[in-house]
Amino acid sequence: MYYIGIDLGTSAVKLLLMDESGNIKNIVSREYKISFPHSGWSEQNADDWWTAVKSGLKELIQIVPKDEIKGIGVAGQMHGLVILDDKDNVIRPVILWNDGRTKKETDFLNNEIGKDKLSSWTGNIAFPGFTAPKILWIKENEKDNFNKIKKIMLPKDYINYKLTGAFVTDYSDASGMLLLDVKNKSWSKEMMDVCDIKEEMLPTLHESFDIIGELKKEVADDIGLPIGVKVVAGAGDNAAAAIGTGTVGNGACNISVGTSGTIFISSDTFKMDKNNALHSFAHSDGHYHLMGCMLSAASCNKWWMEDILHTNDYEGESENIDEEKFGLNTVYYLPYLMGERAPHNDPYARACFIGMSLDTKRTTMLQSIFEGVAFGIRDSLEAARDMGIDIKKSMICGGGAKNKYWKKIFANVLNLELTTLETEQGPGYGAAILSAVGCKDFKSIKDATDKLIRINDTIKPEKELVERYNERYKAFKKLYPALKDVFFDFYK
Repeated sequence: MYYIGIDLGTSAVKLLLMDESGNIKNIVSREYKISFPHSGWSEQNADDWWTAVKSGLKELIQIVPKDEIKGIGVAGQMHGLVILDDKDNVIRPVILWNDGRTKKETDFLNNEIGKDKLSSWTGNIAFPGFTAPKILWIKENEKDNFNKIKKIMLPKDYINYKLTGAFVTDYSDASGMLLLDVKNKSWSKEMMDVCDIKEEMLPTLHESFDIIGELKKEVADDIGLPIGVKVVAGAGDNAAAAIGTGTVGNGACNISVGTSGTIFISSDTFKMDKNNALHSFAHSDGHYHLMGCMLSAASCNKWWMEDILHTNDYEGESENIDEEKFGLNTVYYLPYLMGERAPHNDPYARACFIGMSLDTKRTTMLQSIFEGVAFGIRDSLEAARDMGIDIKKSMICGGGAKNKYWKKIFANVLNLELTTLETEQGPGYGAAILSAVGCKDFKSIKDATDKLIRINDTIKPEKELVERYNERYKAFKKLYPALKDVFFDFYK
């Protein structure tokens, strides 16, 4: 039997076909556009997603008998605000996870409603990327659109709605809306009142591996699939990626270096960071996790390569890096291209290079980008360590993890043993595993990951480099506080 995993990313949808042994039989991608109507804003058209998904599915399934495809799981970019009217039309372009327009609304929630109340209601404080501040922004700035709202969805839930007609979400994705009481896995009545919405506007809540329905006949006919194909609730991209890397069970850790950068720490019980630097979310395995998220990670490298150097030769550029200079770089890079979430919660923060001189070379600057992103992830790791969580090793995935130099920098900046996998397909692979569990082909998520996830390589930190990077990190930590007011004055 075969299972389909759909990863609805920020720049493209990636679809994969997995067999019951976890082998990838086919992969298809479809890109779509992002629009930036104003500096710091980020939007997409939901119809572009659906067109890309349908087209990708038609190509994906051509190589296997259609009646052997059993399940579909969808993972997706989190926090995006998809709003539908009473005729199920999408009201406006989707405001994405990395959109920074909601500073006013975020300040209102954190300062006037209060962080203590938000934490008690939801387990989290407000961040500009979360969904609830976006709802408040619509209410304040687009009253006609706000009054039309009948359904509020997250990006992957819109795809599930188009596939099945089921108006649902899962706990992991809903955790990032600031509308869910994460500890008790129910919608927060207090937050619904704050946002002036009703519970019927919100999807029904499910575990990620729950079957939510089968393909609608017209969709199945259009794509070329049987109507009996089961669809599970799916997960937010980071929770799905954690499944795809086997990050299941208390204390398991995964670092993802994709468009954004995350550190994901699995927990059997609900935990909350008293300083609110880390998100307290539900995990797609039925338990919980802590997560630190930086808004720009591998996208920093993409920006440097394509927009500044005007090259696509990623490997060639990094091959010139001198490993002897690891931990000795005097150039620092702040990785805040789209503002920053954890731990600064500052949409006005901006990227910059600091410490350049006449002998600074392009490889020096590239190394500083690799190091700056690793330092940004370390900020969140240190918050977990302050909670008494002792992490010695982690999985690492995402495009950035494929670069041997960047992976070595991560291992030594974080002082962690880092493991990569034979099959590293991120959220799409996790979504396919969720569908297989939902179809009862595995006893549990743990049973599935134990059988399907296979380790490829492990890199260990080196004592001398760890010590060097500890000194560099001390200097890095001083830079954002020194520039915070400058960022605010320039970009408010």
